[in-house]
Amino acid sequence: MRVLAAMSGGVDSAVAAARAVDAGHDVVGVHLALSQTPAALRGGSRGCCSKEDAGDARRAADVLGIPFYVWDFAAQFTESVVEDFVAAYAAGQTPNPCLRCNEKIKFAALADKALALGFDAVCTGHYARLQGGVLRRAVDPDKDQSYVLGVLTARQLAHALFPIGDTPKPQVRVEAAARGLRVADKPDSHDICFIPSGDTRAFLGERIGARPGPVVDAESGQELARHDGVHGFTIGQRKGLGIDRPAADGRPRYVLGIEPATGTVTVGPATALDVREIDGARPVWCGGAAPDGPIRCVAQVRAHGGLAPATAWQDTDESLRVRLDEPLRGVAPGQAVVLYRPDVAGDVVLGSATITAAR
Repeated sequence: MRVLAAMSGGVDSAVAAARAVDAGHDVVGVHLALSQTPAALRGGSRGCCSKEDAGDARRAADVLGIPFYVWDFAAQFTESVVEDFVAAYAAGQTPNPCLRCNEKIKFAALADKALALGFDAVCTGHYARLQGGVLRRAVDPDKDQSYVLGVLTARQLAHALFPIGDTPKPQVRVEAAARGLRVADKPDSHDICFIPSGDTRAFLGERIGARPGPVVDAESGQELARHDGVHGFTIGQRKGLGIDRPAADGRPRYVLGIEPATGTVTVGPATALDVREIDGARPVWCGGAAPDGPIRCVAQVRAHGGLAPATAWQDTDESLRVRLDEPLRGVAPGQAVVLYRPDVAGDVVLGSATITAAR
């Protein structure tokens, strides 16, 4: 099988490519150039798209003895991920750029190009498992990335390989060292790769501009503070609200709602964050067709955490409804709700949708 190995420059994608070679596949390594100004990006543990990362990926390919190329996807990445990220925050949402990158770049633009060139699959260093076309959680729960892969269709999964999903991260590093890969001890990437400073609020402010509005108490309606834009807030946020006095009962306040049209940010007690129902748009079913009726599942609303037993059903071709058995907090529009099979293992991904509303 001809396999295109997406090599980010980190240890995970390097070992994934190595395992693809070991499996007897005809492997070609490719590094995605996603930034129009890669020299400005942070290296080391602070990013995954810098020139340093491209060099690390090339050296890993040399060790593995496979051809290596750099493919420019900067324009697609800017439009589908960066601009989407900015627009979502301007609309009072909380997007997940890694999820969108998987959906629009790695398993769409990249995979389409790979298939057109005669490759059979795209191999990545994601921590997830594929068994018979079924997407499952990784063995290492701390590194599991099935949540950000829950947007993939059955066709996309049919042309994907996740070779390291059955291995805990420490063992992946040991294996990398044994293979002579210099990235064995390279720190994991953190933050958002296309924000060099790590200051998300400043990044958004430069692109959206100041749009002042009030921070309002949900119970009294009193204006408690002013802010420069709703892009600085997300549902469930506690810090950075700009409020100079505590609530009457002394308890912390949290962001309960964001209204971009008026610029109003509503705050209140933690108990008001409880959510029992979720509406989602653009549902994707990883196994193919949508279920005929309501299904039992476990719903997850954040990459690591936010799980509850639930019943889900597809209202229309473009909408999903999820009713939770127990409340979840911090459910924000723009995030994904990913559904898992409710069996003992609870590790099979059924599908996902982008959250549009929560009650």
